[in-house]
Amino acid sequence: MKFDLHTHHERCGHAIGTIEEYIKAGIECGLDVIGISDHTPFFYSEEDQLFPKIAMSKQELTRYVEEVLRLKEAYKGKIDVLLGIESDFFLEHIDVYRNNLTKHPFDYVIGSVHFVGDSNIFEKGRWEGLSERQKIETKENYYHLIEKSARSGLFQILGHIDAMKGFYPEFSGIQTNIIEPTLRVIGEQGIAIEINTSGKTKDCGGWYPADDILERALHYNVSVTFGSDAHHPDRVGDEFQAVQQRLKEIGFKEMCYFSQKQKRTVSL
Repeated sequence: MKFDLHTHHERCGHAIGTIEEYIKAGIECGLDVIGISDHTPFFYSEEDQLFPKIAMSKQELTRYVEEVLRLKEAYKGKIDVLLGIESDFFLEHIDVYRNNLTKHPFDYVIGSVHFVGDSNIFEKGRWEGLSERQKIETKENYYHLIEKSARSGLFQILGHIDAMKGFYPEFSGIQTNIIEPTLRVIGEQGIAIEINTSGKTKDCGGWYPADDILERALHYNVSVTFGSDAHHPDRVGDEFQAVQQRLKEIGFKEMCYFSQKQKRTVSL
């Protein structure tokens, strides 16, 4: 069985293509299941669309849900279309996000930490001038937020859990033991992490997370799923078979996806 749970479309302002184009791309590459998971609006803001190049406007959310559900019916029998969404995690605004997300029938919600402090994790200049101690603190703050997102009960999947390395490959070499307790909590909470192949499009190359994190995730019984994080239809399903093979080599026996927020396991 082949699936991809992390895809975007033009509403977020930095992806290309309509939802239907991603669905058609999924059919063309042999997917059985495709999840549409565009970025949540910034619910905490009084503005309708706080960052037009990052996420959809608040007024677009209902139209997004309606469109995915309409296309789900239109493509029934050809591909299973799932209604997902990728949500930012802001600890101080968790109730606002919970209240908004529970209004809609999402099959799953991907929780992604995109901001540590006041800066986006992909901001290239955020590491300049930091001491080694400050770099360690930044990495630990990132994983503390991921751990809290796992405990929040709002998410079925945690997105790209080492994506801070995207434009700063040295991130992986910052020495701290913080990843171990974070993975332990994720495993205890019974939610999944994604293998996200969009890292290949960034300076770090490769996938999120790195193999050493996946090896430890297996030790802590963390479930894994797949997401291309496609921002162009051409990347739908990108490297699914390679991910499957690598997971087998590491020792995983299954992957999972979510429908109506229930975990469905698929043998590798």
